[in-house]
Amino acid sequence: MPAKQLNVISHCKKSPWFSRTWSEAAFYGEYADRLVLLSMGNDTVEEYWKLRKSVGLFDVPERPVEIKGRDAISFLNRMFTRPVDTLRVGRGSYGLLCHQGGGLVCDGILFKLAADHFWYVHADADVYLWLVAHAHDYQVEISDPRSWVLQVQGPKSMAVLANACDGGAPSEFRYFDAFQGRMGGQPVLISRTGWSAELGFEVYNMDADVDGPALWDHLIAAGADFGMTGCSQLAMNIRRIEGGILNYRTDMDWYTTPYDMGLGQFVDLESRDFIGRDALRNATREPRFGGFKCEERQLRYGSEVISNGKPVGRITAFEISPYLQCGVGFVLFDAADSMKSAGLTVLDRDGNECPVELVELPFYDAEKNIPRGLQSVDALIE
Repeated sequence: MPAKQLNVISHCKKSPWFSRTWSEAAFYGEYADRLVLLSMGNDTVEEYWKLRKSVGLFDVPERPVEIKGRDAISFLNRMFTRPVDTLRVGRGSYGLLCHQGGGLVCDGILFKLAADHFWYVHADADVYLWLVAHAHDYQVEISDPRSWVLQVQGPKSMAVLANACDGGAPSEFRYFDAFQGRMGGQPVLISRTGWSAELGFEVYNMDADVDGPALWDHLIAAGADFGMTGCSQLAMNIRRIEGGILNYRTDMDWYTTPYDMGLGQFVDLESRDFIGRDALRNATREPRFGGFKCEERQLRYGSEVISNGKPVGRITAFEISPYLQCGVGFVLFDAADSMKSAGLTVLDRDGNECPVELVELPFYDAEKNIPRGLQSVDALIE
């Protein structure tokens, strides 16, 4: 195993189910100070189609931070770019944090567990310290619940949920719903969310001393009738690009505003003050981020996008889509006007020019019918 791989494994926090995913063929990275399973050493395209047509179990590194107390709502209204007052108990909502300059601190899903009790499941950023630094005028308690997440994703996922929940799944479980239950006798938070743009759910351990191997085995047994196995982030990454799902640090970061990324619908400048509002009021509203298609070439993340011999942006994500049978990716332009540039190209890994065609995101299923359970890949192919 390469020395870098060993170093990552040695200093990052390992998931409670690490013993179930580890193998000599596995490949890992680092995310939010946690070990992320990039590949289990299996065929990525096969895993992609398992995700699209059946169901897979994914060990992912996103982490929650807990916010509770009598001032929880007023505090979160100050922190997030849109108000949380209307969020109901048992629901989740996509939420953005900005700094005073209007750039993005992080993105994630805010879940309301009780009237004054929230979890914010976030990407690769130190959200805990950011929230603590701004909580001094509020009666709130911010803590690390030491929770990890597993994602069960794919068209068979709701059948797996019914098998996995002690006492069965709830009769109604809508997109972005969340509830506290038990799986294999262990307390968990279950949300109908995911990073795959497919039908699916996520499982968070509520007990910091979770028996990880037992929970993993319980889920695998619940999905046995559907051939569910552990899958890796490389397969999910293809699907999240197709679905137009962004990744903090690679697609967006501290220096991009929500408007840069086309996320203006998640910003409410009128209802109340929040950190970054003044800067966003004066920011350009034109996006400088988009999707592109190209031939089935191999492109590097970070490669310059060229127009008339001059760089106008860079690739932030790229994969070959087995479903679309072409290259799909994201590009962040230096300026919004550059999105109108003609003759966009990028150098592939062999140093040859590759034309790219800008397209609207997502690449298909704009109404999110697939994660809502209203459509499947089979219907698309037919």
